Amino acid sequence: MNETVQDLLAGNAEHAHEFADRFDDLQDAQHPDAVTVCCSDSRVLQDAMWDNDAPGHVFTAGNIGNRVVQQTESGPAVSGDVLYPVAHTGTDTIVVVGHTGCGAVTATYGALTDGVDEPAGIEHCIGILKPHLEPGVEELPDGLEESEAINRLVEYNVDRQVDFLLDSDDVPDGTDVVGAVYDFQDVYSEHRGEVHVINVDGETDVETLREAHPEVADRITRLWTY
Repeated sequence: MNETVQDLLAGNAEHAHEFADRFDDLQDAQHPDAVTVCCSDSRVLQDAMWDNDAPGHVFTAGNIGNRVVQQTESGPAVSGDVLYPVAHTGTDTIVVVGHTGCGAVTATYGALTDGVDEPAGIEHCIGILKPHLEPGVEELPDGLEESEAINRLVEYNVDRQVDFLLDSDDVPDGTDVVGAVYDFQDVYSEHRGEVHVINVDGETDVETLREAHPEVADRITRLWTY
């Protein structure tokens, strides 16, 4: 067995030793407080970003582009990965987390501007993102560096995923839906690894959000108002 897998198993042994008694109350059911939808990126540590080490607290869903949308025979629908805890475990908070420098957003931007040649599975995921991001690409200000364009589209993508959840009949009224961006590139602040809130239940105006949520006002910011 290669060294990488050996290292993973060694780390798991430490995890099992530390966590052995943390599953006592979770043997038969889970009732997570929130479901997070994060991008599948090795730099985005889905539980660690919340300093979470409590099994059962956060239901983590991940895919490239932090999508809440999946294609079904009857058309686009809220992904079952996201909907399951809301429909079956009493979870009433959904947090959509994009991240700076997102490769999926970069690939989708490329597909919309220059075209890309990707394997079928990746092309399928990009195809889901394209209709949501295309209007944002058209609204980008002139003269941006590509990295600046991508980070603005990261916000735009989070907003569109939040909108899709809010518009879906499958998501119960009263579910809190929050959009955020995880920053490890010093784009929003010098505090690498911070999560910055950009959208709460469809509201994106920074000052309005800060007035409504003064307890986290310093964590509410945006790069782009469109």
